[in-house]
Amino acid sequence: MLCDDCKKRPACVHITKIVNNQKVEKHLCEQCAQNAGELQFALDSSFSVHDFLKGMFTHGMIDGGSPAVKNEIACPNCGMTYSDFSQNGKIGCSVCYTTYADRLERLLRRVHGASAHTGKVPCRTGGALVARQKIKQLKKTLEQLVAREEYEQAAKVRDEIKGLERNMSEGGK
Repeated sequence: MLCDDCKKRPACVHITKIVNNQKVEKHLCEQCAQNAGELQFALDSSFSVHDFLKGMFTHGMIDGGSPAVKNEIACPNCGMTYSDFSQNGKIGCSVCYTTYADRLERLLRRVHGASAHTGKVPCRTGGALVARQKIKQLKKTLEQLVAREEYEQAAKVRDEIKGLERNMSEGGK
């Protein structure tokens, strides 16, 4: 696809604008896009995905030179610190998930909007997994109902939980 403006160079910048419910698409080469002035390119050659991820992991965290980081807890299994994870983006072992559970949950909420998977469930294992998710959701609902002192609704939810748990224990998936 050639640039919409110069019609000579290949288009590498694709702009879609929606103004007053009117969609306008523009395909420009890098030079025409810079000349148009609509885009501020920061073609910094030092940019890396690693730096991007590091910024996400450390956003809102204490900087590396503070005393809080120096006394940071290390994973009892592999010795990895959260700062190490922040720098390379990889968890050291399965125990790290437990060691840094609070921080990882906040990170997942910031990145994905949630810390638990709520997407599709495979058909093969769907029955048991769906039942477990339903029980978990109902338990949260039960806690909320008890906190609001809505005991009749809470009893219905409790009975529903017991029914689901009974079905799971009897092998019903």
